[in-house]
Amino acid sequence: MANDMGEVSGEVDRVLQPAMHEIIDWLAGDECYALDGAGLAAELGRRLNASGLPLDHLGLYLRTLHPEIVGYTIGWAPNEAPQVFNREYGIEHKPFFAGNPIHHVLQTRKPAVVRIDYKNHAWAHIDILEGRHLVELVVLPLHNTGASPSAVSFATAREAGFSPAERAALERIAPALRNICELRTLRHAEHALLGAYVGTLTARHVLEGHVRRGEVETLEAALMVCDLRGFTEMSNRLPCDRVLQHLNAYFQCVVPPIGDAGGEVIKFMGDGVLAFFQDDNAATACAAALRAGVTALERLEARVASDAPLRAGIALHYGEMSYGNIGYGHRLDFTLIGPDVNLVSRLQGICSKTGRPLLMSERFARLLDPMPVVALGGYKLKGFTEPAEVYAVDGPGGSN
Repeated sequence: MANDMGEVSGEVDRVLQPAMHEIIDWLAGDECYALDGAGLAAELGRRLNASGLPLDHLGLYLRTLHPEIVGYTIGWAPNEAPQVFNREYGIEHKPFFAGNPIHHVLQTRKPAVVRIDYKNHAWAHIDILEGRHLVELVVLPLHNTGASPSAVSFATAREAGFSPAERAALERIAPALRNICELRTLRHAEHALLGAYVGTLTARHVLEGHVRRGEVETLEAALMVCDLRGFTEMSNRLPCDRVLQHLNAYFQCVVPPIGDAGGEVIKFMGDGVLAFFQDDNAATACAAALRAGVTALERLEARVASDAPLRAGIALHYGEMSYGNIGYGHRLDFTLIGPDVNLVSRLQGICSKTGRPLLMSERFARLLDPMPVVALGGYKLKGFTEPAEVYAVDGPGGSN
């Protein structure tokens, strides 16, 4: 590490002690508990300044568990709104991490004091510190029960930096700050992981305590089923790692348009996707589902020219379904069931028969009015006694 890295030292003086005790009590109280991460950083910074500390910037570097980000950073400065930055995996390989004292503290779990040299320190140009003319940075580890600690940084633009007593005051509040930050990171990871693995709606149900088998509610929504064509043949022909690459490329084309249109994936079924779109207005929900379906097909089509071809069949329907908890014992799952779910699943199965990549039920098509659609006639669906009237888009996305 650079030779300008020092350690926190000193004793809290009598002037600062009462203010630090008040801040510690606040960190442990209900008011602080109710704040989000940005609110925590802003109020902590304000209170430290009010105590007389020359604080010109505060940074929280919080680890989390998430499929896409390793953590997030919250930066605060006086008279500014807090800034929040998600940190993607691999950030440690970026140039500004070379010699970065924050990274050093996260790795060693030891506090550090650094004089900032914007000319010679590449790390000083990290987004939350850039252009602030700071002089000294105090970085403290926030030890937690997880494998990786979080950290907090305090910076001043005062030429003399922090005094030993001021540094000691900052170190004094670290354990209480660690506790509330660990609670924040656990809460963030809880929501992020549940949302990533079971979806936002299911995550909300679980966190609200709806975890007993048999708890069911009725929903009305636009339904979408998407299935990758030729997946069985591909999975029998290619090595598993190649199959997974193609499968993830397919999901990358299909899933983002669903979220962008306000929908939610409720289930991955091998190479299949079951999603729904809710809105107080049924026509709005159907328009969103159609937009997602057409966009997904366009992205798959755009990929064909540059890589292995991936084609899908998509079915859309609007109806009523039961959403709830099924399974046995300690192994449960949330799912959608009902005749309308069965119908959209069977409807997707005749995409190849009609030569159309996107099909919709009669009810769905009528809700799209005045969207131009093409009537394809009645088709017998497995498990249904009456033929289903099937429609396709009259335009892009309507044919292979």
